[in-house]
Amino acid sequence: MNDVIIRTENLIKTYSTGKVKTEALRGVDLEIPRGSFSAIVGPSGHGKSTLMHLIGGLDRPTEGGVFIDGEDISRLSNGRLAALRARKIGFVFQFFNLLQSLTAGENVETAMMFAGEPEKGQSDKARELLALVGLSEKLKSKPSELSGGQQQRVAIARALANDPEILMMDEPTGNLDSASEAEVLDTIFRLHREGKTVVIVTHNDEIAKRAEMVIKIKDGKLADRGSLT
Repeated sequence: MNDVIIRTENLIKTYSTGKVKTEALRGVDLEIPRGSFSAIVGPSGHGKSTLMHLIGGLDRPTEGGVFIDGEDISRLSNGRLAALRARKIGFVFQFFNLLQSLTAGENVETAMMFAGEPEKGQSDKARELLALVGLSEKLKSKPSELSGGQQQRVAIARALANDPEILMMDEPTGNLDSASEAEVLDTIFRLHREGKTVVIVTHNDEIAKRAEMVIKIKDGKLADRGSLT
């Protein structure tokens, strides 16, 4: 099996607004090993989230390629790209994006439903995933009844609904207080120890210090990359 799970070649992303063009990424070559924990860091507005969106298949590059397990996902049709995301990648963002009218369990089940998983067994799997992130007792709680850290852990459980090999996270602790942040970080690092490939965009120094690889983006370019520890 290829030890590199994510690779980019001369990755370029240009946004156009009228006659104004903004180069968000300017030729990024990158390899992320399978099972690693990578932190994407750098100043705000320099391309960190753009890079994550491209390697996660949420957007397409202007030029260059994004390869997951050797397959150039930038060339896939929209349908095949959506299927790959559902199968291989779980996303967690700064804002939890939970459906307020649903319970924690139902929010997790929703991810399975959109991926086309049979309805039978969804509730049992949701219960197992919430137990995995330490929220067994919150199965029937709605988001308004949960702390910020608990909501983010529900979002992580939802990202795990289809057992993806890759977890991509954009500032997952950026909206949390210190206690909630500690809860979420403990969950993230435990999932990595259990074998998930984690790619996280962050301004959090604690995450960067504990990451196996630090990818620094500045002015849309790869400024530095720390070696695996």
